[in-house]
Amino acid sequence: MSRLSSLPSSLQRAIAERRALKVIAGLSNFDAAAVQWISRAAGAGGADLIDVACDPELVTLAAAASGLPICVSAVDPELFPAAVAAGAAMVEIGNYDSFYPQGRIFGAEEVLALTRRSRELLGDVVLSVTVPHVLPLDQQEQLAIDLVAAGADLIQTEGGTSARPFSPGSLGLIEKAAPTLAAAHALSRAVTVPVLCASGLSAVTLPLAIAAGAAGVGVGSAVNRLGDELAMVAVVRSLRDALAPATATTAVPADR
Repeated sequence: MSRLSSLPSSLQRAIAERRALKVIAGLSNFDAAAVQWISRAAGAGGADLIDVACDPELVTLAAAASGLPICVSAVDPELFPAAVAAGAAMVEIGNYDSFYPQGRIFGAEEVLALTRRSRELLGDVVLSVTVPHVLPLDQQEQLAIDLVAAGADLIQTEGGTSARPFSPGSLGLIEKAAPTLAAAHALSRAVTVPVLCASGLSAVTLPLAIAAGAAGVGVGSAVNRLGDELAMVAVVRSLRDALAPATATTAVPADR
């Protein structure tokens, strides 16, 4: 039986129906007040999952504020067990975006080693792994295949930090999302596990992510950079609404 069956049924359905919405508070965001605002907005806006930094206290806080399943993100597998004991439903290796400005690059071998160690520590806990966008797409595909063989249950894409949009409006938003959309298209065809598309997405590009093959999306800065909780709720609701038509138009009939 797939480890995904251990997730709350509502999250399982969202992934199966290719409409999962994850709000990302930030791997390096340990500000309890900010995480609480983001978590409340995620719950009120209709998200399916909230992703927080790997800290047991943040897990408890986010769960109480959002009423949603909690994912924790880190690049140190040794941090995961305490967060799982605090109630995290799944763990994520990544995101790496906050490390790139420091010159910290994650290569394929390191990510694979982190995955193997995480699986050793976590038993049947659901494990998502981000594939670094700094790798060429063919190497991203091979790494995704290797990660699944090593025990990854979901694969996540990234790429927003490498995008160089130069157009205003909707065209600029599509340019911003292009690297992660390309990765979602490639990786969803390389592996049999669900792929989450994240980094650089907006309400304009969420339907494109689903059409590219993603089972869900992760959105961070579009929500967590806002300083007003009501504005956060409004953005999460707009993201939720943006996924609905994409699900309706891209779902494969059950009898096929």
